[in-house]
Amino acid sequence: MTDRRETPRPGRRTKPNQTSSHVDPGWSGGERIAKWLARAGVASRRESETLIEEGKVTVNGRKLTSPAFKVTGKESIKVNGKPVKAPESTRLWRYHKPSGLITTTHDPAGRRTIFEELPKHLPRTVTVGRLDLTTEGLLLLTNDGELARTLELPRNAFRRRYRARAHGRVTPDKIEALKDGVTVDGVTYAPIVAELERETGTNNWIKVELTEGKKREVRRALESVGLEVNRLIRTEYGPFDLGDLAPGAVEEVPYQMLTEALGPMLPEQPARRKPDQKKQKADAKKGLNRRR
Repeated sequence: MTDRRETPRPGRRTKPNQTSSHVDPGWSGGERIAKWLARAGVASRRESETLIEEGKVTVNGRKLTSPAFKVTGKESIKVNGKPVKAPESTRLWRYHKPSGLITTTHDPAGRRTIFEELPKHLPRTVTVGRLDLTTEGLLLLTNDGELARTLELPRNAFRRRYRARAHGRVTPDKIEALKDGVTVDGVTYAPIVAELERETGTNNWIKVELTEGKKREVRRALESVGLEVNRLIRTEYGPFDLGDLAPGAVEEVPYQMLTEALGPMLPEQPARRKPDQKKQKADAKKGLNRRR
């Protein structure tokens, strides 16, 4: 038997030994636990489902096995025995990821992760997608796993822009091949817009624009036309850009700017006040002092 509970439907007999104590009258008005955990910034919805399957999530002391279980947020919800606070208003940060850091919470190989380098004053956050070990530039962080999922969905086609330094000769034919889309090792990549920015000896700086964001897409696509990438910097993700953010620096996107940029894509906010603007400025100043 799973932990999913619902009010019996009209004309449907209850199973033997089923009593009213097994029915959750507020089930239909709640929110699926996996989605609730994602909005609370615990993990992505998919990762939250895995936590539930592994028996690491409890509601009012009861271990869950189904991500379909619904909660209202008034329950005692714990992950790995630790209480989870109710979701707060959505927040988003721009982070300039340096080369040499892994975009994960833990690396079995012992390599440094971005979460070991982020300012300690930040709340629990999840990343919007990932950047490879040696890829630099804009990485978005949010306290809302649902927003992260929305920004990652291929159907939303958020534009990603990069600057790639690559060894090899750039020709119109290669640019055109990328524009038509390429297939590498059985993986087909959607059309990529590339533009030669400047030549520096045997290397070239190339502007690259894409919307898919598959694993190592820029590197593999350029390699397929004879261009070996030796440095890669992401400069834009959807309506957000790297700007002059220094490597390792983090800066919160003001709430008003966030709503203007995302509009209806922004997840429904809890009935509480928006993040304190003064606190946001104080947090940003802490991050600036830390970088100094």
